[in-house]
Amino acid sequence: MSSAVRKIAQPESMRTQIYESLRLRLQGSEFTTDDRLVDTEIAKEYGTSRMPAREALLALMSQGFLKQTSRGFVIPVLTPQDIRDIFEIRRLVEPDAAAQAARSMTDANIARLAAARQMAMDAGRSGDAKALMLANMEFRGVWIEAVPNPRLRSLIESFSDHAQAVRIATLKEADSRGVVLDGIDQLMKGFANRDGDAVKARLAAFIEAAEAIYFRGLEGENETAAAKGRS
Repeated sequence: MSSAVRKIAQPESMRTQIYESLRLRLQGSEFTTDDRLVDTEIAKEYGTSRMPAREALLALMSQGFLKQTSRGFVIPVLTPQDIRDIFEIRRLVEPDAAAQAARSMTDANIARLAAARQMAMDAGRSGDAKALMLANMEFRGVWIEAVPNPRLRSLIESFSDHAQAVRIATLKEADSRGVVLDGIDQLMKGFANRDGDAVKARLAAFIEAAEAIYFRGLEGENETAAAKGRS
């Protein structure tokens, strides 16, 4: 049983805790688009009745993290247009939000960012794409927590989770990992200096680069598939 499951303890908040646990597991890519999450199986795994498990799954579905089928819940497969739409929203929202976060950074926030940056650099040196993805998520999570507007934080977190497929796809390549590491490094400097303008510019550039890398990789996959189809 995973540590995320072992944290569940209080029956009165079981639905909320299952929701939070499953969301963390989805963020960590524990499930794939081939997996089916069935309420009775989730309830058994978490040691509870079916209703809290089903309510948690429905909550994840309402936010777009899961899709309901006749045989359980599955992770939605995002189309290229879905990804483009998500990147558009990120470009419109995240740079300004990060600038606000930079101006309200506490020393504790900056210390946590520095720790996440070090995790990312260590992962980059070892070529561990999964560890880099988790470090990147931690780094993002810290600055998102520092955004003063709670509704804005919630919006960013939602689309951050929806774009998880992009991170998984892009971090497979060494040059993509280099872009992520450079982005974290440059953002760290801006946050440490509480320089909102620098953070805004750096994050805007990073989002543009991430989108370009993703679609360049997608085009390569399509060309490979087409070539195999002709052979």
